[in-house]
Amino acid sequence: MKLRYAYNTNGAAHHRLPDALRLIAEAGYDGVALTLDWHHLDPFGERWQADTHNVHRLLEEHGLSVVIETGARYLLDPKEKHEPTLISPLPQDRARRIAFLKRAVDIAKLLHAETVSFWAGVRKQAVAEKEAYHHLGEGLLKVADYAEQEDVHISLEPEPGMFIETNADYQRLLDTHPSLQDSLHLALDLGHVWVTGEDDPARAVHRYADRLGTVSIEGMNQGQHLHLPLHEGDMAIKPLLEALHDVRFDRLVCVELSRESVRAHHAIPQSIAYLREVEESLDR
Repeated sequence: MKLRYAYNTNGAAHHRLPDALRLIAEAGYDGVALTLDWHHLDPFGERWQADTHNVHRLLEEHGLSVVIETGARYLLDPKEKHEPTLISPLPQDRARRIAFLKRAVDIAKLLHAETVSFWAGVRKQAVAEKEAYHHLGEGLLKVADYAEQEDVHISLEPEPGMFIETNADYQRLLDTHPSLQDSLHLALDLGHVWVTGEDDPARAVHRYADRLGTVSIEGMNQGQHLHLPLHEGDMAIKPLLEALHDVRFDRLVCVELSRESVRAHHAIPQSIAYLREVEESLDR
């Protein structure tokens, strides 16, 4: 088997979405990680349904599968990055994030997406840890119930610096809310495991193989959360691809290089060429 690669549109922020999809397809990717944002399929645009149908047509034309990503920086608040979240202090703010995630589920259903990926958010000082767990559980249950109703797969991504920061945090969340066990999968960013130092990323692939909804990959230095081209950083890529082969991972492996947007036309083909070269070197 060969792994199925995707490229995240947050790494093509200066390209029109149709152009980005064409570049991704021409480079030989199997899919795209589509970050919903004002310039790439605005989920709150007046024509969001028509726009989604147009994107579906483009995906079919290019033969691309899709994962829906929800990490747009200023989509909900033009003044504060990634806010509001599922653990924001005010209930009306948490409700806005829940409404956004439900809209992401709607879009995922129309696009036949493999999963919707999202994170918990940063805990503010005004929110105690116990309170944050309560807010997060409450919000996740609402999103999970809606996704189940719409028959859409959802995945939570542990994010350095956020309330759910590690895979261990994700597991504790499931232990705290057993009703999420069957519905909330893991969006595993291999670089994030390397940054936090909680585990060996390849071992994490094996540990969570039966829960993986999607996987993200990039170059990374341990202890520094900075997404780098795949040939940079001190995280070895070959063992990660080997681990994904070992568990026969058949969902999209998404390259996430948001800082490479200014050179996306180079980064897109270079990334998959690097991954295919490393994959071919595996001893099979």
